[in-house]
Amino acid sequence: MQFQQLQYFVAVAEARHFTRAAERVHVSQPSLSQQIRSLEKELGAELFSRARGNIALTDAGEALLPLARRILADADTARHEVQELAQLRRGRVRLGATPSVCTGLLPDVLRVFHDLHPGIELLVEESGSHDLVRELARGALDLALVVLPLPTPSPALTTVELLREDLVVVSSAASRAPRRPVRIADLQGEPLVMFRHGYDLRELTVAACRAEGFEPAFTVEGGEMDAVLGFVRAGLGLAVVPRMVAAQAGRDLRVTALARPGLRRTIALAHRSDVAPPRAARELQRLLLRTRAAARQQPAATDA
Repeated sequence: MQFQQLQYFVAVAEARHFTRAAERVHVSQPSLSQQIRSLEKELGAELFSRARGNIALTDAGEALLPLARRILADADTARHEVQELAQLRRGRVRLGATPSVCTGLLPDVLRVFHDLHPGIELLVEESGSHDLVRELARGALDLALVVLPLPTPSPALTTVELLREDLVVVSSAASRAPRRPVRIADLQGEPLVMFRHGYDLRELTVAACRAEGFEPAFTVEGGEMDAVLGFVRAGLGLAVVPRMVAAQAGRDLRVTALARPGLRRTIALAHRSDVAPPRAARELQRLLLRTRAAARQQPAATDA
């Protein structure tokens, strides 16, 4: 049974005339009649009674008509749904990102994407790079913004460097933290507010301190980005955060640069190598890559 045969059958059933039905579906009358006969042969039953030139549905035709209409309607719906997706009127993007990227980079990018494609649903999962890599590998995410190098290198993932970002020290506006750039070694003995385990920033900061020969002292640990910034505002200690986050943190925090060579991190856009991201995800990917040059332009150092 062919889809086209059902179209011709419904046209004849509604017109009750082979010639008028053929005109409606834009084929010749002999071609339409041949397709109807082929359909009847396949089904093993006559669909129309053709006595004395009058066209009427047989019992088999009456039984097939609502089913044929439903099939044609479902096909039309399917065509419409696919066209909507292809033209980005509907769809979904599952995006993973580290919490600091969610705070610093994503809001503006997602606003632009939403303005361009308001029918696309955006699902954002906030987690550390290790968890995001695992979610990508199992197909739970379409794209992820992760910190390089990956905790566990995976040939199944494709990564494209998006931006490199300086890390800075933030402290309470009322603190006596120095305004000049500080070295990592200067953090020895200073109270630090530290992120939870699994945070890329935690691992990077702790590793830098240990490279200088000391263990960092934590007054509070275990928080997410917003909580850490709140604890710093309350005067509980210092924190090392991305410059992009610090730039948006408000005037109630003092931002101090790290002296050279300082600390930097690399943000990359990752997706599975074996599966192409959906169309909507590819559009977001293109937007992120287009904004890469602008995102790489770091704000001027702020020491107050």
